[in-house]
Amino acid sequence: MYDVDYSQWADYIEEIFRLNNVKPVLVLDLGCGTGSFCTEMAKRGYDMIGVDLSVDMLSVASAKAHENGFNILYINQDMTEFELYGTVDAVVCLMDSINYITKKTDLKKLFKNVENYLNPGGLFIFDVNSCYKIENILADNVFYSIDDEITYIWQNTYDKQKKLCTFDLTFFVREGELYKRYDEVHKERAYSINELRILIENSKMEIVSIYDGLSFSEANEKSERPFFVCRKPVK
Repeated sequence: MYDVDYSQWADYIEEIFRLNNVKPVLVLDLGCGTGSFCTEMAKRGYDMIGVDLSVDMLSVASAKAHENGFNILYINQDMTEFELYGTVDAVVCLMDSINYITKKTDLKKLFKNVENYLNPGGLFIFDVNSCYKIENILADNVFYSIDDEITYIWQNTYDKQKKLCTFDLTFFVREGELYKRYDEVHKERAYSINELRILIENSKMEIVSIYDGLSFSEANEKSERPFFVCRKPVK
C-alpha cells in the first residue's frame, strides 16, 4: 500500500459526505488494515473505529494511533460477522476489501450487518476491483518492483468459472546485509456491479451513486475501481 495517497482518499470520502449533506461523527472502517486511513480521518476530527481480522495489522494500527495521539478503537473481528456496542454514522470499506470476501453468502451477511449498525440516513461507502480490472488487467499477469530495501514479485492466476483471482506474492526484504523472503497468497473474487446492486438492495439499503474511481463520473463497464455510495433510509 506504499503508493496509496491516504490524504487523497480521505478528501474524496469527505466530499461524498458533503455532496450527500451528511456530517458523520462516528465512522467505522471495515478491513482497516494498519490503520492509515483511520489515522488520516482522526486528524480531521472524526471518531474512528477500525475492524480487521489480522492481529498483526491491528498492532501496527494501534501503535500508529498512539504515536499520533489518537484514541482509535480497533477491534479484531471478521468483518462479515462484526459486532459493535452501538450504531455509527457512516461505514467505509476501502482498498478492494470487499473483493476478499469470496463467498456471496458472506457478503450478504456483511451488507445486512452494516445496515443493522448504521444510523438512519447514514452512508456506507465501499470500492471494488471491477470484473473488467480483474479479468483484463490482473488475471494471469505478473507484476514486480525492484528496490534496494524491498523487492516483490506478484503473479496472478484467474479461475473464470469461480471468478476467483489468486495473487501469489513473494517479497525480499532487506535486513542488514541480507534479504529475508516472505511469501503470501491472496484471493479476490470479481463481483459485477449488478451482483452488488442486488445484494445492497436486499439488505434494505439504497444505492445513491456508483462512481468511477476517485472521481464523480458515473462508473461504466471499463471502470477499474467503482465506488458505491449507499444510504440507510430514514423511516
